[in-house]
Amino acid sequence: MAASIAAAASVSHLLLGPKPKPTTPPRLSLLPRRRSGAAGAISASASAASDFLAPVPSLKSRLAAGDTLYGLFLLSFSPTLAEIAALAGYDYVVVDMEHGPGGITEALACLRALDAARTPAVLRLPEACPVWAKKALDLGPAGLMLPAVESPAAAAEAVSHCRYPPRGVRGAAYPIVRASAYGLDDSYLSRCEDDTLIICQVETAAGVAEIDAIAAVEGVDVVQMGPLDLSASMGYLWDPGNRKVRAALREAERKVLEARKKKDAAPETNAAYLGGFAMPNDPAEQLKHRGYHMVAGAVDIGLFRKAALEDVKRFKEASMEIGEAEGEEEDEKEDGYWSE
Repeated sequence: MAASIAAAASVSHLLLGPKPKPTTPPRLSLLPRRRSGAAGAISASASAASDFLAPVPSLKSRLAAGDTLYGLFLLSFSPTLAEIAALAGYDYVVVDMEHGPGGITEALACLRALDAARTPAVLRLPEACPVWAKKALDLGPAGLMLPAVESPAAAAEAVSHCRYPPRGVRGAAYPIVRASAYGLDDSYLSRCEDDTLIICQVETAAGVAEIDAIAAVEGVDVVQMGPLDLSASMGYLWDPGNRKVRAALREAERKVLEARKKKDAAPETNAAYLGGFAMPNDPAEQLKHRGYHMVAGAVDIGLFRKAALEDVKRFKEASMEIGEAEGEEEDEKEDGYWSE
């Protein structure tokens, strides 16, 4: 038992503990509150350690509790940026193997960084196939995102890739893979299906036409809308904000959200949660207001690009007239920037 507990620290759904809601600055809530005296310091430290070691609720349990989750897409495959995103307070980070340059090895480094910073990782696969699914699941992520699901049959097949026989076709290497703490976690088989979030991307006109049936497939936890690919499939590659694309998205959203509302009356049926990507014409706040349960608000590369462009622009637009620097020394002294 002791060995199992110790080994569990290497896996995201075991290591991750309840994540405090970020304050300003965002991670101060992780620090123990100061108390007077040695006893207070010891008590505060013990409390902080206890919080840190407690397991984090799975993404599935947080959705069931009514939380709206806010995430970031990681295309750079940088463990450093993954760690910064986690420390900033995102509820989850999607390591994007579909459009990012990395594979399994690079994804593993990002998962380790996210685990250390106590933030769940979702792996977006390049293809909804059993080979990619089993390799990704063996790393121990909090969830998988499977692209381009266009029918309930395709959704059921995607779910089968994530389950062991007889309920699915996932290859069984659980005694030695990272997901089970390399075989030291005896509870892995009994909880892996309950803990792992399965996200099916609906991102084509064909998929939108079947979205209510896809969302009803047992095992599909989240239906993730893909506005860019949807616009391309409808003939509006250069115009993702086109009114016809927006209308198709709204209709798909309505069907998924209505099914969720009806689930209380028919708890035996499946009704997936709604996930989406923010767009310039449809920001994250709007998705939240419309009832989305998971919102991906940004991409790491996009955030860096925007910050870099603004930084360069600010410097290049700064101008100084000849002789303007002459009075600068006196002004800086008055502002208290000089140590003398």
